[in-house]
This record gives sequence, structure tokens and C-alpha cells, in this order.
Amino acid sequence: MSDQSTASAVDSRSDSVIVACPVDAALNRVPRDRLGQDPKCGTCHNRLFPGKAVDMTAANFERHTVKSELPVVIDFWAAWCGPCRTMSPNFEAAAKILEPRVRMAKLDTEAVPEISARYAVRSIPTMIMIHKGREVARTSGAMPTQAIVQWIGNALAQARLG
Repeated sequence: MSDQSTASAVDSRSDSVIVACPVDAALNRVPRDRLGQDPKCGTCHNRLFPGKAVDMTAANFERHTVKSELPVVIDFWAAWCGPCRTMSPNFEAAAKILEPRVRMAKLDTEAVPEISARYAVRSIPTMIMIHKGREVARTSGAMPTQAIVQWIGNALAQARLG
């Protein structure tokens, strides 16, 4: 393979991003310039960006947080938590605004306590931004939609992801 074709192969990979499907967690390579064009999963054919938060489980967590190249903002919550229930529609509204720049996800701390423990979540709601398996930002407490959007925008800028 010539140096020129090697450079082209590298360039074409950097012009795309790996995105985990919100339905089946299949990994999809999507050209960056097509992220906003409603791409579909190559496996299940569902929308990759449905404008709502993904339900995180132990089964799909690594695919979204480590293998996908999109930053993931996870809302750690529980059904018994009043502030969590108050913030839930705001988080969903933020997903409609922020996709496809980030993947928005929700993790029920009661259903998946081992992941909450791994990230030392001590109060809920807590939002953690993860990129390629690494925590890049964290905040706790319920927020209105615009505050969520602003916090994520600031976190993306500080981490040089957006």
C-alpha cells in the first residue's frame, strides 16, 4: 500500500465516527458530515439519534461509553427520587437539542448499582459525561433544560470535544 493510499485510509476514518445504536448497541461507522442527516443503524435499521435518552444497562454500557466515539452524558437517577423525576423531562428535552453532538443516556442506579458504584455516584440526580471510557465532567442536582444544555456545552468545550 502506498503512503498516499495509507493517508487516504486514515483520513477517511477520521472523517467518520463510531456510534452505538440506541436500540441494539450495534456499532455503526457514520461519516461526520452525515451525523445530522438522521442516520440509521446498519443492523436493526432504527434511527441512531431518536432525540431521546438511551436506557443504559449493564449489557449496553460499554458499547456506548467505551466503544462509541461520541461523548455520552449519563443521568444517574432512581424512581424514588423526586428531583430525578422532576429533571427527567428536562433531560429528554436536552437530548432533542444536543443530538447528534452527544449521546444522552439514563442509568437507573437501583437497576445497575455496580456501575453507580464504579463511578462513585453518591447523590442523585448526577450527570456524568464520559468519552472513550474516561469521565470528563460531572455535576449533581436537578436542572432545567437550558442549564443542562449549557453545562454540556461548557463540558464539551473544556474537554475540547465540541
